[in-house]
Amino acid sequence: MTTDIAHRAEMTHALLADGRTVEIRQARPEDIHQVLWLYEEMSPENLRLRFFGASRLSGRMAAERFCGPPRPGFLPLIAFCEDQIVGVAEYETGPADPATAEVALAVADDFHHRGVGTLLLEHLVHAARANGVATFTADALADNHAMLKVFADLGLSTARRFENSEVHCTVGLEPDERYLAACDERGRTADAASLRPLLRPRSIAVVGAGTKPGSVGRAVLRNIRRAGFTGALHAVNPHVHTIEHTPCYPSVTTIPEPPELAVLAVPARAVPQVAEECGKSGVRALVVLTSGLDDAEAEALLVTVRRYGMRLVGPNCLGIANTEEPVRLDATFAAHRPLPGTAGVAVQSGGVGIALLGGLSRLGVGVSSFVSLGDKYDVSGNDLLQWWEEDGRTDLALLHLESFGNPRAFSRTARRVTRKMPLLTVDAGRSDAGRRAAASHTAAAATPTMTRQALFTQAGIIATRTVGELLDTAALLHAQPLPTGSRVAVVSNAGGAGVLAADACVEAGLSVPELPTDLVEELLEWLPPGASATNPVDATAAVGDQSLSAVLDRLSAHEAVDAVLLALVPTALAAATGDDPLRALTHAAPERRR
Repeated sequence: MTTDIAHRAEMTHALLADGRTVEIRQARPEDIHQVLWLYEEMSPENLRLRFFGASRLSGRMAAERFCGPPRPGFLPLIAFCEDQIVGVAEYETGPADPATAEVALAVADDFHHRGVGTLLLEHLVHAARANGVATFTADALADNHAMLKVFADLGLSTARRFENSEVHCTVGLEPDERYLAACDERGRTADAASLRPLLRPRSIAVVGAGTKPGSVGRAVLRNIRRAGFTGALHAVNPHVHTIEHTPCYPSVTTIPEPPELAVLAVPARAVPQVAEECGKSGVRALVVLTSGLDDAEAEALLVTVRRYGMRLVGPNCLGIANTEEPVRLDATFAAHRPLPGTAGVAVQSGGVGIALLGGLSRLGVGVSSFVSLGDKYDVSGNDLLQWWEEDGRTDLALLHLESFGNPRAFSRTARRVTRKMPLLTVDAGRSDAGRRAAASHTAAAATPTMTRQALFTQAGIIATRTVGELLDTAALLHAQPLPTGSRVAVVSNAGGAGVLAADACVEAGLSVPELPTDLVEELLEWLPPGASATNPVDATAAVGDQSLSAVLDRLSAHEAVDAVLLALVPTALAAATGDDPLRALTHAAPERRR
């Protein structure tokens, strides 16, 4: 078998179960001292479980072998958290059967039960399959319950054979739905945990809060205070003691208790240094409002947030908000605070975000959380979908995304989320001009139109063409339950309008079936002479609001109808009699369910 090269020199970043970020890469010879330290710091019990005996010599021999020169069929992976080694894992094939490999791993004592071993195994599985390995084997002590649980929870087919005090495990590497579901569940849990310091922070620092009324940092600080944020709030400005009645500190490092979230409104050249200070201080999440970072500044920012395991929103963004009563966070520089509610909103453009928040408020649709993603260096729409899926509050999701960093992962998450709540988006960047405009104001290139539309269809996303359509659809879904089927009853006071509405329904994949005889007869009792109750229901221009309301009630209650579409036109007859057909909607029976 050739030397495993699938993951050589690659570094990937992954989330632990508690939301912290780890770096995973192939081990190098220069890692020997770190790996030796890992085994030297292990408790005797942990050493016993790993080597079947509490031997420091076994640890030294394992480290030397682990960090040795590359050899065929051997892949050693190493995990770091904030530059500290937290785990190692390896597989090695034998000469007799290159499709079978023995696997082993070890985790630092203070990182047990955080998912380090599972993450390392997932990466080993991925690399092994790419290199033709079909089966892992491992030997463990029978009382090594943690190791046995890692194999069981992995989601792959695992067989155990007990031999006295040892257990021989055989793991098939062919992924099935169970394995993919287990990976999704682990990712969802880790993602939600990693976003908690961002969307439910216990403390915030606004770095770059200026003294001038028009400064972005000061506007954000004011909005946080006005929203009634329930945690501790600090400002960072070396030139003053207070801003907006908030205590100021010269730098993040001088704040007595490190804030969980830092909002950066500083010049682009200062962003990398401030991010480094935040990481050293123990900040868990950053929102970078600053735009205009050059390549070197952007790279330095990314390296810093990954080194310290911080989640990052932005740069080049409007900010974030969470209207939950225990949080009450508005860390944006928008003019108006979002109306509290149950709609999750994520946008790539801050301007679109302001328009959406304003439109939703006018329509009475409240927001659970809002995130302006900006250039999407880290936190993405996929992350927000997983947060809304788990937050216990969001029942409607609205997205404005000009690009998808990982369309496959987004599609998989979106398909799962749309089983629980409607997911709406505005199809931005459909034209060449639109894509050029998207590239000019964010750092992420717009996704091609065909790819985007296929993704929407596959994932069950409702894609609208304009912000206005998005708002109208959101208002409808917010006020009305989802239909239980595709059967639509069309009602109109003008026959032509009913015909057009019926055609539109059928072209959209819905059905407009003939109504049952008993229902037709019941409707005709309420409709004026000349009306038709087949479907579409032509109530004629003479229909009064009370009669129309009764028709809607009966259609909504009948088991042959899943949804009712009402198409009305203004007529002089209604005006002359004082009737207003629209009142048929406001006179809705309490039990009307469609």
